[in-house]
Parts: sequence; C-alpha cells; structure tokens
Amino acid sequence: MESLQVVCHRLNCGSVVSKTVKTNETETLVWRIQPDCMTSMSLWRECVGVDDTSSSDRINITCSESIRLVKRADQCSGRLEVKSDNSWSIVCEDDFDQQDAEVVCRELDCGPPSVLQGALYGETEAPEWSREFLCEGHESALLDCKSSSSSQKFCSSGKAVELTCSGRLRLVGTTSRCAGVLEMLNHREWRPVYDMYSHWDHEAATAVCSRLGCGFAVFQDITNNSTQRNVWRISFSCLKSLSNACFYTDGNRKTDSGLEVSCSDSLESPNISVSSSSGVSKARNQGLQVFFGTSFSIICSSHHLYQGGIFQLIFNNSTTTLNNTLPAVNNSALFSFLEASHAHQGDYICVHHVHINSQNLTLQSQQLSLTVLVSVSLTEFIIRHVVVLLIMVVSTSALYVYFKTKSRRMQEPKRNRPVDDGPALRPRERRRLQEN
Repeated sequence: MESLQVVCHRLNCGSVVSKTVKTNETETLVWRIQPDCMTSMSLWRECVGVDDTSSSDRINITCSESIRLVKRADQCSGRLEVKSDNSWSIVCEDDFDQQDAEVVCRELDCGPPSVLQGALYGETEAPEWSREFLCEGHESALLDCKSSSSSQKFCSSGKAVELTCSGRLRLVGTTSRCAGVLEMLNHREWRPVYDMYSHWDHEAATAVCSRLGCGFAVFQDITNNSTQRNVWRISFSCLKSLSNACFYTDGNRKTDSGLEVSCSDSLESPNISVSSSSGVSKARNQGLQVFFGTSFSIICSSHHLYQGGIFQLIFNNSTTTLNNTLPAVNNSALFSFLEASHAHQGDYICVHHVHINSQNLTLQSQQLSLTVLVSVSLTEFIIRHVVVLLIMVVSTSALYVYFKTKSRRMQEPKRNRPVDDGPALRPRERRRLQEN
C-alpha cells in the first residue's frame, strides 16, 4: 500500500482511492518494480528490474487528485489537504462541517465520517485554504461543492480539519459489529471478500479484528452460501497489512464462499446473579436484597463456547475490597456465603479470565449491588415480645399500686377511728353517777 501511496504522492495526485488488476488475453513485456524500493526516496528508475519479464496483468491505480488525508497510516483518516494550483493547502476547522466531511469520505472511497475534529498545526506547514466549503452532502467530490470566500484570513482557532472516515471493512450477518462475514467497500459498493489463495487463518483474521478495533480473532472460517455473489478478491500476502492494495477489482468474479470471523470484543460479558435460601427481592434504586442470617450465593457464568479459565469475584463497599477466585466449571462458578450479614452489603463484579488462541482474554460483568435486610419474620418476633414485656410491666405495676394502697389503709392508727361509748344511759342512771 505504501508503494501505491508513493505513486499518487509523487505524481501530486493526492491519495490512493483504489487499485484494479486487469488481465489481457496475451502476455507482453513489463517492467518489474520492487515495492520496498518505491517507499524510499530512491529514484523510480532505481526500483525497476531490467530482466525481461512477461505478464498479462495490468495494474490500474486511481488517485484522489484533489484531496488527501495525511499524517496517518490509514488512507481513510488524517489531516485534510486540498489541492489548488499544484499545491496542497490545509482546511481551517471553522470552514468545514459534517456535510463537507461526508463528501470527502465518499470521494476517498471510504465509509461515512466517524470523527471530525480540529488539530493544531505549525506555521511552517501547508498554507491555508482560503474558501469555505458549502457542501450539501450528496456531491461526489469536494471541489464540486459550492464555496465562498472565507470570512477569516487565518484560522482563528489555529486548528486544521482532521477527519476519520469509517473503515472500508465491515462484518455483517450478526448483531455484533465484531463478528460476521467480511465485506469490503470498493468503488462505493460493499461486497464479500474472496481469498485468492485460500489462506484465511488466525493471523489474517486477527488483522481484520485489529483494523476494526475489535480485539483479536477467536474464530475464523470459510463459509459456503447457496448462491454465488460478486466479491472483491484479496491477496493473502498483504492481507495482514489490510491496505487497499490487497483488494482487487477483478471484474464480476463470483463465488459462493466468504470469510467469517468472530473477534474477542464480540464475546458477551459474563452474567452475575444471586440466589438465597429465603429468596431474593429487588428494591428500587437499591439493587437486590437478601435477608439477614440466611445463606446466599453469587453465581458467575458465561455463554460463549470457550471452556476453562477462572472466575474472579470482586467485592467492594465503603470499608472493604475483597477478591475470590474459583475455576470455571461448565463456564460458571458458585461463590457461597453461609450467613448474610451487613458486612456482605456492597457491590459485586464477576471477571472471567480465559485463554483463547494463545491470547489471555478478560471479560467483565456488570455490577451487582446487594443489600442485607432484617427479615420480616424476625421483625414480627421482636415486636411481639416487646409488646408482651410491656404488658407484663404495666400489669405488675398496677398490682403493686393496688396492694400497696390496701396495706396502707389497714395499718392506719386506731386513734383516728371514732370512740365506741357503748349503749346510751338512761337519765336517772346518769344523775346517780354524777352525784357519786
């Protein structure tokens, strides 16, 4: 790919858009080029072999002519430069928007724009483009867009446009962007990819996953379909670099096979769940709940096909962080706790460590929040006994007051009682007593 970029750049024609190989009916003498030499600063004539070589193949290169993305290894990302009067100029961030970016990505035969940003540039770098682009988004080339003189003679932000277009590769046929059948965008058409030499292996599949930002390959295969489809042909010798030079527009070649890959980032995260001898409840904004004093378990499990490894249970609360590990048996592990207490209240995470295709993979679950509650039956028990105790105290106090009052009345002094004078005397007897 670098050698093709050199061709476009030395011809002052921007970036490589595509390469096609056409085969003639007859062979003719050709010049043999050393690609490694092309990427150096050597003169081109020094890179051409002088021996007589015949071939029926012809290489056609399409350059972008008027625009290019530079300072990145990928031709679909970098700082935007526009050609005018045989010189290249940077574009000010203030004079460029999303619709302009869509046109640039389309012109470079890349996917839609994914990142549009400004980047600082030095005064000694390319001069600034003096016009503001007014693209509507449907144009086939940036210079086909309307434009107006920029309102500023220099970038007020000091930033030039940096653009990342989504790649020319994608995986289709599954719900994950990191698993499926490989397709490539060429000449604005998505097609499955055909391996010319049937060397679709783990290394090549991992190169695809890496280019897509999906980790490494955990599975690759060649699929067979019931119908034939138009495909883009690929050369295994440079597949691992994933440059556009690896892909060939080879007429309307058809095949019923395709390249399938599952990348590590397509694997589902482990599941984490909890079970308890007295049941588990769920409270709003508080996660899951188990009852105080009951036994409970945290279950870690994975649903992918790769067996083995270990599960790590990470526990964290305001005062404690703990780690427990268990081997994965049938892709699961059971962490048991005999008696729930407030010390078990906090956040739990499952981490699955597994070795796949000579790679160590770490998959992490979502966080599970656990609260430990006093059970309903225990609460009722406590309330019942408190009520009984209160009744006993009140009853005892009432009896004490009653008997205390009664005893006090019985022990009052007799002087306080009325004197009994006996039966009343008749008047005659009373006078006799008085005379004596």
